Amino acid sequence: MFDKSVDERLSAWAAHRDELESCQDPLTLTCDFWRFAPFIPYNKDIDPFNQKNWPTPWDIIVENRYDDFTRALMIAWSLKYTKRFKDSKIEIKTLVNRDKNCYYNVVCVDDFWALNYNDNGPEPLEIIPESFFLENLVELNKTW
Repeated sequence: MFDKSVDERLSAWAAHRDELESCQDPLTLTCDFWRFAPFIPYNKDIDPFNQKNWPTPWDIIVENRYDDFTRALMIAWSLKYTKRFKDSKIEIKTLVNRDKNCYYNVVCVDDFWALNYNDNGPEPLEIIPESFFLENLVELNKTW
């Protein structure tokens, strides 16, 4: 999807969300969909701490540059913008280890599942070590 034209990327994201409505494992499908997004170490255009200035998910797809936070954001929006997950509690937690040298932007679904923590797909939240500190918390409840 990520090497296609803008219109094709936007269509692919819409098709992905449609597929989530009826597939058997929507969390794994979403992780797999975003796993190969073109990665950049840091997207200076998006401040995880200032939600009011975030671009729309469509703008992010047009830009087609994803750091760890942006990928987490797109995973969360992929779920939230479906009928199946519209009432689910979906949060992005920025977690940091004790030495502040390792950050994770984890998508939490219904206080049970963790996505974007590792490349293994969805994991129970309990897999995250208690030694991590919560640096930022965003709950997605806004629709565009």
